Amino acid sequence: MADWDLKKLHILRTLQERGTVTATAEALHMTPSAVSQQLTGLARALGVTLLEAHGRRVRLTDAAQLVLRHAEAVFAELERADAELLGHLRGEAGQVRVGAFATAVPALVVPAVQELRRSHPGLSVVVREAEAEAAYELLAHGSVDLALSLAAHAPTPRDPRFSRVSLLADPLDVALPAGHRLAAAPGLRLADLADEPWIFGSSGPWSQITTTVCESAGFVPEQAHAAADWSAIWAMVAAGMGVALVPRMAMAGGIGGTGEGRPAGESGAREDAAGGVALRVLHDDRPRRHVVAAVRRGAEGAPGLARVLAALRQAAAAQAPEGPTVQPG
Repeated sequence: MADWDLKKLHILRTLQERGTVTATAEALHMTPSAVSQQLTGLARALGVTLLEAHGRRVRLTDAAQLVLRHAEAVFAELERADAELLGHLRGEAGQVRVGAFATAVPALVVPAVQELRRSHPGLSVVVREAEAEAAYELLAHGSVDLALSLAAHAPTPRDPRFSRVSLLADPLDVALPAGHRLAAAPGLRLADLADEPWIFGSSGPWSQITTTVCESAGFVPEQAHAAADWSAIWAMVAAGMGVALVPRMAMAGGIGGTGEGRPAGESGAREDAAGGVALRVLHDDRPRRHVVAAVRRGAEGAPGLARVLAALRQAAAAQAPEGPTVQPG
């Protein structure tokens, strides 16, 4: 294979533009003899004659013209590579892999991706759904660049492997069958539901969150049914099989056939016509689950990653009127 030396090809290209060896040397801040030596070396490497005498000047041979046609394609591709690399360095291009738990995908990740497509179309975000606990394993192993998880299931802020950012305190509302005796009761509190059958996961983050929240209200919830999928939980509540805590982000994802992001009305009660569920805001208890983003420590300064984090903060701010809070480390 011939030796296509880019520096020497650039000299040949300049000679074509300038017309003489002397003008080429001046343009490239070289001596005329150095230009001649470089072009002689290129001709030897390619195995063709590149220049021929034309009076007191030289002109490019047909072989030289062929070489330059291909060289122009190479130079154009290098220009594109330089532009793409510059975009990557500025955080305007490249790829960021995000691992996120299920309800965070439609509520936070999708709006962030949509915003980035508009503002930085060269930046690609690849999404991988993962349980809250598993997201950190993927991050630690290098399978994702950013993990969205729940604070209750994240490594501590002192973990030297990660830098964490608190994105959102996601309110938890209570879902009751539409005909439940407490569906429209004023000032509903969690303690009022101590004797109710509860629906939540048999294990994992949501099981722990539900039991912790209820225990904070003074009772241990009786688990009547186990489910992790929000649509399944919603359907069982609508069927009168029990009550459940539901995060606002799950509502933003459209469970219950509404797609509404907030329960309506100052009283905190809303009956979902499609699903037969009354969703109540627990004003006095104010239960929350805390959503955090994490990156491998040291990577937080990467421009592309910083842009994705900024877009996630923007999406979180749209979910929470009070806005996200930031906790470095």
